[in-house]
Amino acid sequence: MSLSNNTRDELAQTRPTSLRFVKYTLIYILLIPFINWSFTWAPMVNLPGLAGWAFNPVTIITGLVLVARDFAQREIGHEVLIAMALALFLTYVTSGGALALASGAAFLISELVDYALFTLTKYKLSTRVLLSSAIAAPLDTTAFLFGASFIRDAQFTLPNIVMSVGGKMVGAIVIWWIIKHRVERQTKL
Repeated sequence: MSLSNNTRDELAQTRPTSLRFVKYTLIYILLIPFINWSFTWAPMVNLPGLAGWAFNPVTIITGLVLVARDFAQREIGHEVLIAMALALFLTYVTSGGALALASGAAFLISELVDYALFTLTKYKLSTRVLLSSAIAAPLDTTAFLFGASFIRDAQFTLPNIVMSVGGKMVGAIVIWWIIKHRVERQTKL
């Protein structure tokens, strides 16, 4: 059976072929190895006035990964697991197998939480983003920093956990607010 030229053109227009349709997926794939790689070199920063509170400054932006994952999942559905595997391969190439394993364990935890919320619940997107981060952030952060501590000393510390979870939650709250207000504006139109 052959398709007419008009039918082929209509199908081509409905298929996302531009990179703009997977921009969050690409951000997600690139953020993972960058953040993981930072744990091999980023200096620990001491917080003034808090003796013993040193943390990796990149832990603050780790929240971007969870938010990027949420948007990547909207773009490509469950194929986000393929994107995660690609990012972990890039981590392996740039930072080694041990860090890729620690990151993989952490992402497995967060992906399971994310899968449950995005697949099994009917919450609004803004609520799913916030709940996903609130549940996954402490779990995956603890798993990752524990694994990273075998590669570099002083990674599995309370300051790193607090700063990482805090960074993830700040990112999630900002995205939650943006989505919530965008939806409210659209419903008023």
